[in-house]
Amino acid sequence: MLNKIFLQGRLVADPELRHTQSGIAVASFRLAVDRDFKDRDTGERKADFINIVAWRQTGEFVSRFFTKGRMAIVEGKLQTRDYTDRDGNRRYATEVVADNVYFGDSRRDSEGGGYSAPPAGRGGYSAPPAGGSAPVDRGGYSAAPTVDQFADLTDDDGELPF
Repeated sequence: MLNKIFLQGRLVADPELRHTQSGIAVASFRLAVDRDFKDRDTGERKADFINIVAWRQTGEFVSRFFTKGRMAIVEGKLQTRDYTDRDGNRRYATEVVADNVYFGDSRRDSEGGGYSAPPAGRGGYSAPPAGGSAPVDRGGYSAAPTVDQFADLTDDDGELPF
């Protein structure tokens, strides 16, 4: 099964960072994502407001470096859950659980000032793979780690020039 979503939009408010009872960080925020078309009657572009949840280091990264109005690119998966509210009514929530969050603009674009690079080790954060290995700090870029993925390939039919 495939459940992958990519969104680009602006934060509606500052992220809210909380911790579970066991101390795990979780940040929640809303992203305003413009639709691709304009309203026929008003000529204005509408937006969808999407709830995002980021866990652990990704949540800490978002709460530290993103503020209201910043452009963010979110990579994650769509999740629905149900719960019972205080009045006993059954409610449903749909949200995106963020695997990675990247800057979609520079500070100059969002704050009107000069750009200053994030402190060393504070670039675009990628959550660790499911296997539990250490997180990868990619310095604000979403490029893959520099591993030669073709190192084990051979020219089995003899047609390549090397």
